[in-house]
Amino acid sequence: MIPTRNNAGIAHENGAIESAHGHLKRAIADALLMRASSDFPDLVAYRAFIDTLVSQRNARNAKRIESERATLQSLPDRRTCDYEDVAVRVTSAGGFRLRKVFYTVPSRLIGHRLRVRLYDDRLEVFVGGTPLLTLPRGRSLPSGRHDQVVNYHHVIHALRRKPMALLGLVYRDQLFPREAYRLAFEALREAMPERQACRIAVDLLALAHDRGCEAELADRLAADLRRGTLPDMVALRARFAPDPAGIPHVTVHLASLASYESLLGDAA
Repeated sequence: MIPTRNNAGIAHENGAIESAHGHLKRAIADALLMRASSDFPDLVAYRAFIDTLVSQRNARNAKRIESERATLQSLPDRRTCDYEDVAVRVTSAGGFRLRKVFYTVPSRLIGHRLRVRLYDDRLEVFVGGTPLLTLPRGRSLPSGRHDQVVNYHHVIHALRRKPMALLGLVYRDQLFPREAYRLAFEALREAMPERQACRIAVDLLALAHDRGCEAELADRLAADLRRGTLPDMVALRARFAPDPAGIPHVTVHLASLASYESLLGDAA
């Protein structure tokens, strides 16, 4: 037999590959029907579902794959380029828009031009050639509407200056890192004027950001809501303030001026 290669751009030469791809898509659709739901708790669960289905279909070819494995060449030293390079500019809103998704970044990057490596599940953001941060990849909604990937750590400094902006944020629900923060904000809005509710909600996010107590603070807020009480910022700041006993006492010993004069004398 004489091996041949498919020619790029010649659609009818890809029949064997496209046929197998079509069979797999139909098998996935059938498996979802048998599962009776297309909802998955997260991307990891969906990938596990696909991996299980593909493994079952490939099991019948296991013997042929093993017989050919001995003749396969070794993998290359580096992975192929499985990402897309995209250049974006950070707007005054503190983020950038890419593929119908708005991503927040630290406010110090406003006006900067960033280089983004767009993977299937994440974005790797660079300033020039320097890695900056990694963001989870978002997808536009099935209706075609834009979506947002928001990190409250990126925008909390701007919200501190203008707490009322929280009220009209398009991505307000995505801003709250946990459900307890959103429920606390709703309870505050029902119990007091919106200006005061926004101020306290922003203070809660700022406390979680400054003290690194996001999970613990969420548990405390959930407990307060179950009791029917509103967050008390004075008590919460005292609860999550640094422990004075854990702060080291630093003693600075100043060098005498005579030691500098001796250095000058040696140099002379």
